[in-house]
Amino acid sequence: MPKRHQEEKAVNEDGPLSKTVFGGKSSKKIQDEKEDVGDFEDNWEDEFDSEEDIIDGSSNAMEVDEEEEEEEEEEEEDDEIDEAEKDIKVYLPGYPLEEGEVLEADESAYEVLHSMDVTWPCLSFDVLWDRFGEERNKYPETVYMVAGTQADSIKNNELMVMKVTQLYKTQNDDELSEDDLEEENLDEDPILEHKSLKHYGGVNRVRAMPQREGHIVASWSETGKVYIWDIDPLMTALDTPGKKIPEKYLKPIYTIESHLVEGFAMDWSRTVAGRLLTGDINKNIYLTTSLQSSFKTDHIPFKGHTSSVEDIQWSPSEKNVFASASADKTIRIWDIRNKKREALCIKAHETDVNVITWNRKVEYLLASGSDDGVFSIWDMRTFSSKDDHPTPVATFKWHSAPITSIEWHPSEESILGVAGADNQISLWDLSVEKDPEEDSRLVGNSNKAKILLENGLEIPPHLLFVHQGQNDVKEIHWHPQIPGFMLSTALSGFNLFKTISV
Repeated sequence: MPKRHQEEKAVNEDGPLSKTVFGGKSSKKIQDEKEDVGDFEDNWEDEFDSEEDIIDGSSNAMEVDEEEEEEEEEEEEDDEIDEAEKDIKVYLPGYPLEEGEVLEADESAYEVLHSMDVTWPCLSFDVLWDRFGEERNKYPETVYMVAGTQADSIKNNELMVMKVTQLYKTQNDDELSEDDLEEENLDEDPILEHKSLKHYGGVNRVRAMPQREGHIVASWSETGKVYIWDIDPLMTALDTPGKKIPEKYLKPIYTIESHLVEGFAMDWSRTVAGRLLTGDINKNIYLTTSLQSSFKTDHIPFKGHTSSVEDIQWSPSEKNVFASASADKTIRIWDIRNKKREALCIKAHETDVNVITWNRKVEYLLASGSDDGVFSIWDMRTFSSKDDHPTPVATFKWHSAPITSIEWHPSEESILGVAGADNQISLWDLSVEKDPEEDSRLVGNSNKAKILLENGLEIPPHLLFVHQGQNDVKEIHWHPQIPGFMLSTALSGFNLFKTISV
């Protein structure tokens, strides 16, 4: 991302980002102010006896004067642009910002880039499936999300179901297609609509059931309870103006009360509809399954971790298998038919394992992120009960603060998104292998090769993109129906973007 001195920023403080407050109000819009142009005063009108003489005698002179003025203005604008460009640098993490310098997004690096303000921060959210089709690449786009707040009071929290429409491409005049040019005069600001449910306690995590048989959502409350909601009527109300939400759907359809303390770990099974795992800070993991008209939670938890359970992931292919990550620095693989002991356990990191993600396309690949900013890629075929210290396929230390979120791309097996508390979202392609002979800046060989910059910063060749601009990023998700489209939440709000790299 480029940086420039603050006093030479663009006039509009909001920059290229469309901002919408979660209140149903319209977005802030950038409007051009037009000034009326006065009539020219002819200083020589008394010197001419006829209108014909005025036309013959002054038109050419005025044309020359206007051309000269236009040329001078163009030269001045070019000089201003040249001066501004001298102060613009490409920013890379690791370089300290000087006093008065700020980061500005390079719009040419994005296909789509929008941001939204929030009344209260949201630690967690999930993308909701829609009926607009798969593998979409036509804009403007529409996305649905569910998010939970962290309000100032336990009683002021909400579970928000959001619909964001009119998501246009970021306009770069040099890259606009004919179709884009036809839509250039349309309003680019996204429109946000939402419906809210009262939620007792701040929402630690929220997850939507992936099966497309409705919209069932689970939320982890800071009070230690897990609520399950049917938000289908809220989705209908968003799509149908004036539609009322039946009162029974304003409350949870089921509450998990087995946990005695709060937690963060939560995941719905992709292979069996209605199976939900939840893990708490007291080391326990509970399985909840759906019945014909309700849900049921097992009384006996899965036990094995010696510290807080931080994250859980079901296997994308094995219906009875899941993985868990813990502050005890381990990753454990479980079979739900045995609650007393995990099937496999490995020492994964030197600090707390905060997050894990199971590759949906390559079922033996797992990625994990830890408290020291390290994330690793694991080939689970190397896991063994005889060796609790397997070697990861790859390990990266790019982020300078705890990894807060990690997720494989839903359809590209080698693409990975990683978020950290250092205000970065990094996108990676693990299939990239640089040849040191092709780039003199490379140090090392094959997967271990890195680009070495003048300041000593090492950039792995697998790193595709670094997105910044949010304060304390908490969670990221790829949109499963719009390839390469990512959504993120932070203390400063939401970003919705698609880069030119993925």
